Amino acid sequence: MAALDIAVVTFPSAQILDVTGPLEVFSSATHLLPSAEYRTQVVSTSGGPVLASSGLTFSTTALSQIVGPVDTLVVAGGRDMDQACVDQDLLAHVRRLAGNARRVTSVCSGAFVLAAAGLLDGRRATTHWAECRLLATAHPEVSVDGDAIYVRDGDVWTSAGVTAGIDLALALVADDYGARAAAAVARHLVVYLRRSGGQAQFSTLLAAQAAESEPVRELLAWLPDHLTADVSVPALARRVHLSERQFSRVFKAEVGVTPSEHVERLRLEAACQLLETTSHAVDHIARVCGFRVPETMNRTFRRRLNTAPGDHRRHFGHLAGQ
Repeated sequence: MAALDIAVVTFPSAQILDVTGPLEVFSSATHLLPSAEYRTQVVSTSGGPVLASSGLTFSTTALSQIVGPVDTLVVAGGRDMDQACVDQDLLAHVRRLAGNARRVTSVCSGAFVLAAAGLLDGRRATTHWAECRLLATAHPEVSVDGDAIYVRDGDVWTSAGVTAGIDLALALVADDYGARAAAAVARHLVVYLRRSGGQAQFSTLLAAQAAESEPVRELLAWLPDHLTADVSVPALARRVHLSERQFSRVFKAEVGVTPSEHVERLRLEAACQLLETTSHAVDHIARVCGFRVPETMNRTFRRRLNTAPGDHRRHFGHLAGQ
């Protein structure tokens, strides 16, 4: 396969990881895989140094200098999206390059630039979980998926916040060179090839770690290792020495979901990990993750992930043997 040209579009106040995350994936693929060759360049409207939101300055090439077609266009996100979305030069160049690109992609709030350029009209897309409602309101012609880590709609791919750009780039490598190649890159970078569940789950679990109440923090730390214990609301309330009503109120206020929903998400995450990385039978996984019977786990997978445990293993389980 010939070298694949990747153009990463950025602008002042960019989120640096939106840019460097995908670049590291493509660079690692080029160095690790005999069959892979990516040629990357970072571009902006005027070219020259760009000051990221973190304070780091990096160099870019002017978009006007990118004359030939690129294989993949990546639009990074950033802090000052309002300015980027009304930069007519930026939008015109994005449309021009997208017109001849094999794939058009965005990381995090970069989806707003694609939407402003009219490239998401009539398509499914995602962005950072905190910005999904804004994207849907500002661009009602876009079908916004607020839970996906990344979304592929034809030749247009969009991804969730910040580190999801790495997930997206790994998916692009898999699309180009196969799942085994992408898994090799993921192992090298010490990241998941694909994370289980959606970004709403990750945002909730990360928020849970910031619970203010010490009893709730201790309970959250205890729960993942005790999914087969009695984790009903009465039992958990007794564990933190609160009434059931007070416990439910405090937990929902600090974690953002009910105790039962949090436990279910923990069990789902644990089951996904075991399905992906072990050959244990489904009924065994259901039991050790606290679902008790496979039927309960199957219903949870259908409701939350729109798939079945067996299908999840067939899709992602090849990672266990690599």
